[in-house]
Amino acid sequence: MEFFIPVDVYEGKDAVKVNAAKMCSYGTHALIVTGRSSAVKCGALDDVESALSGFGKKFTVFSEVEENPGVETVIKGRDLGLSAGADFVIGIGGGSPMDAAKAIAMMMGYPGEGVDYLYEKGPDDRALPIIEVPTTCGTGAEITWVSVLTRPSINKKGSIPHRLYPKMALADYRYLMKAPAQIIKNTSVDALAHLMESYVNSKAQDFTKMIDREGFRIWASAKDVLKRSDEGWMLTEEEASMLMHASVLAGMAITHVGTAIPHGLSYPLTLSLNMPHGKACGYFLADYLREAPYETVSDVCALTGFGSCDEMKEYIWNVCKITKAPEKLLQETADMIIKSPGKLAAIPYEYDENTIYRIAFGR
Repeated sequence: MEFFIPVDVYEGKDAVKVNAAKMCSYGTHALIVTGRSSAVKCGALDDVESALSGFGKKFTVFSEVEENPGVETVIKGRDLGLSAGADFVIGIGGGSPMDAAKAIAMMMGYPGEGVDYLYEKGPDDRALPIIEVPTTCGTGAEITWVSVLTRPSINKKGSIPHRLYPKMALADYRYLMKAPAQIIKNTSVDALAHLMESYVNSKAQDFTKMIDREGFRIWASAKDVLKRSDEGWMLTEEEASMLMHASVLAGMAITHVGTAIPHGLSYPLTLSLNMPHGKACGYFLADYLREAPYETVSDVCALTGFGSCDEMKEYIWNVCKITKAPEKLLQETADMIIKSPGKLAAIPYEYDENTIYRIAFGR
């Protein structure tokens, strides 16, 4: 067994401020990669800019990252960073800005390459230093080497092959306290998906399962928070801290194990229905577990505080406000997975084509 994560993780209140000196040691001019507004609303952008200014560092903000970022957005960010003379990259936000930041940092190291290089298995060791500041509690992108991008020209979403580990992850739970309720709910279910898909996985090992069990425990202790009404939504510091911690642990597990069938099935729902990522993963999660051996089902249900897969599914669908997807889309999605040996390889139990259809359709 092997366990190695080359990311310095700093989790807690004022993580950016407390660790500003180290963050600023990676360069002289930061390209800050964010979405259009969330980093401003939660205060993370102000914290990062203040830290950089305090140490005399320059910065340029690229705030055009959309949900499910496209490859052209990466090139646009790369070009801005190069023209500004940036020499390190800071991603602030949920999975989309953090994934985009990784890809932009790599492409800045290969200025002569075009979009196709993102999907080539070439070198990536000239990528600029990457620092990630998560503002949601599900993606795990601040820990993993993965960058998930969308290719609009072929309507496909998936990971690029380059291994782009951040240098630092600065996880301040306070940013969650200003996020909309549904974003917290959806991303928390994404964290659950990461925990379960790395636990019920052919690549799982003792180290990753140890992390998953602790992640399940923390997540389960906070799961009733997600059932609250959106109206008057507010997280306490303790609740936000638990949700962020569960997300960070889940990221540590998937960086070694990867995800499984629910993630593979989720991408077409995200692209075709504009369904948020965590919600799309949650669509299939309980039915993926349901197909596992009885001992595995009992184990995961006990760890997550659910009495059965049915109870888990009802909880996830209520929390994420899931409605049934079109059967044609589910059919096409299942057919795609059946033809994807790499996706199927993660399944740790016996299966056939009917198993995949049952997971996809929930039958």
